[in-house]
Amino acid sequence: MRKLIITLTATLTAGLAACGEPPATNTGVYMLIDTSGTYTKEIDQAQQIINVILARLEPDDAFAVARVDTGSFSEKDIVAKMHFDDRPSVANQQKRQFRDRVDGFVKDVRPASHTDITGGVLQASEFLTEKGTGKKIIFIFSDLKEDLPEGYVRDIPLTLDGFHVIALNVTKLNSDNIDPREYMNRLEDWQRRVEEGGGTWQVVNDLERLEFSWR
Repeated sequence: MRKLIITLTATLTAGLAACGEPPATNTGVYMLIDTSGTYTKEIDQAQQIINVILARLEPDDAFAVARVDTGSFSEKDIVAKMHFDDRPSVANQQKRQFRDRVDGFVKDVRPASHTDITGGVLQASEFLTEKGTGKKIIFIFSDLKEDLPEGYVRDIPLTLDGFHVIALNVTKLNSDNIDPREYMNRLEDWQRRVEEGGGTWQVVNDLERLEFSWR
């Protein structure tokens, strides 16, 4: 009898463990928009991408858009954020509110003096981890040229296990035309940092070919 009780207890324990919370299947997207220097001229393209993402997100998904500026590891740089309701009618209303906030940002955006991309990625990973979404995507709309103010420390490892990072519209700088290695090095450095942090990396420069495989 004692052996039977032990066996039943072990079986029930295993069964309860198997019946735990199912893994999340929703999607979290965080889009970083470079606002440094002349890159603000690209903001209309970023706005179009945001609208496409909004159209593809579903109830219970999460979305945030943030600027990349002088110091981006900050909640204040988030332009709009929303964890959409699981009721479609409410989620559609939230999407309209989200779009209005982004439109206001695009209308009034001003160039930043520096570019803290690392800080933005850190903020993005923190936000999506807290949301606990099943899929975690970070879009970086930038030329990937980081320019930090004096004293800022960003030489730290990224924790991106389970994240997919997609660099969009990585434009070439004037210096890249002189020495293309600068452009290639920027891409390679970011790919290395993301993959060393456990994430996956992708570059999409032809925005018409952008595929939302995460859907």
